[in-house]
Amino acid sequence: MDAPEIVPVHVSFIMDGNGRWARARGKDRIYGHFEGVESVRAVLEASVEWGIKYVSFFAFSEENWGRPQDEVMGLMDLMMRSMKNEVNSFLSNGIRFRVLGNLARLSPELREEIKHMEDITSSGDKMTMIIFMSYSGQWDLRQAALKMEEEGGKDIGDYLVTAGIPDPDLLIRTSGEKRISNFLLWQLAYTEFVFTDTLWPDFRKEEYLNALREYASRDRRFGKVK
Repeated sequence: MDAPEIVPVHVSFIMDGNGRWARARGKDRIYGHFEGVESVRAVLEASVEWGIKYVSFFAFSEENWGRPQDEVMGLMDLMMRSMKNEVNSFLSNGIRFRVLGNLARLSPELREEIKHMEDITSSGDKMTMIIFMSYSGQWDLRQAALKMEEEGGKDIGDYLVTAGIPDPDLLIRTSGEKRISNFLLWQLAYTEFVFTDTLWPDFRKEEYLNALREYASRDRRFGKVK
C-alpha cells in the first residue's frame, strides 16, 4: 500500500460507531468498544510507518458520564487494560503516551496508571499518542479562561489542556456522523474534516490512507488568499 502523498503533523479521530457495530452482531455495546481497540492499534502502526508526529483520539467525553453505568465502567476497565497491554509496543516504537481532560473525575487507580504510562513513555520521540478522556471543548475553554484570569495571561491557547501540542491538521470522524460533538472547539479552527461512513471497529489502514489522500487534495489557505 502506497504511502500518503502529504503527511499531516497531527491527525485526530472521533471514534464513532462502536455501539452500532456491536448491535448489528447481536452483541452488547461494550463489545464494539473492545473491537475498536484493534482500529486504534492499526492507526498507530500506520502513523508510525508514515511519520505522523501526533495522533489523538476522542475516547470519552464529559457527556459520556451520563451513559449507563455498566458501559461507563466497561470503558474505564478497557482503558486500564489497553494501557497495560500496549506499554511494550509504545516503548519499542518510540510512542509517547498522554491523556488529556478532566481527569479528576477518573478513579484514583486509573489516574495512577495513566501517570505511570505517561512517565515511562515520556522519552518517546517518534510519535505522541493522545487520548482525550473525560473531555469536552466547553469544559476546556472554561478551565482555560479561569486560569488565564488568575494568572493575568494573554493567550487562552497557553491554558488549554493541549498547550504545546500542534492543533490538528486533520480530523477524521467515522460512522457517517457529521459534527464535532463538543471536541476541541478552539483547536479545530482551521482543521480539515473528513467524514467516513465506516464504523470505527472496521476502520483500518486502507480507510486511513483514503482519508489522508482526501486531505492531500485540499487547498489549505487558513483564511488567506494564495
